[in-house]
Amino acid sequence: MNRIDTVVHIVDDEEVVRNSLAFLLTSSGFAVRTHETASAFLALAPAIRNGCLITDLRMPDIDGVELLRRLRVAGAMLPAIVITGHGDVQMAVEAMKNGALDFIEKPFSDDVLIDSIGRAVSQAAAQVTDTAMLEATRERIGSLSDREAQVLKGVVAGQPNKTIAFELGISPRTVEVYRAGLMGKMQAKSLPELVRMVVGLDVGA
Repeated sequence: MNRIDTVVHIVDDEEVVRNSLAFLLTSSGFAVRTHETASAFLALAPAIRNGCLITDLRMPDIDGVELLRRLRVAGAMLPAIVITGHGDVQMAVEAMKNGALDFIEKPFSDDVLIDSIGRAVSQAAAQVTDTAMLEATRERIGSLSDREAQVLKGVVAGQPNKTIAFELGISPRTVEVYRAGLMGKMQAKSLPELVRMVVGLDVGA
């Protein structure tokens, strides 16, 4: 996934700063969108599926720390970098505690910002991949029959076929048949791969 696939959202109340950052990042191959207030960005954030954030700390409507806190509460957190002026380090640390990936003190060199944004873009791309894989796994689980889902629950719990068979009132051979079928539907080549795939998901019948 290249840089243009992830949109860098710039939130800053100063138009000159927004335009300067946008020019720098666009020239470096990033896709960019600017927002003049944190409130404007918050309205759009829940719909963003592949993006990262650059935000100033000190803004008149909502400061950078509060912006990150609200994103986190809303479940709309993005890989974020905060830009801080002299004397704002304590606020920057608070931003990190609220999920910021990095903070950059003014004045900063173009290379420092580009490197940091590169890391944020890579993290955003990884999150998109993870989300897509999770959704695909949920769809595959949804394609299982009730009995296959019951067998899957037992398999993931580490139960041997005989125990699963006893609990479900079927033969161990029938469990093997269901197990082979669900492995195919889940597109899992091995038991460890199946377990990794569904760990943390609700696979109960």
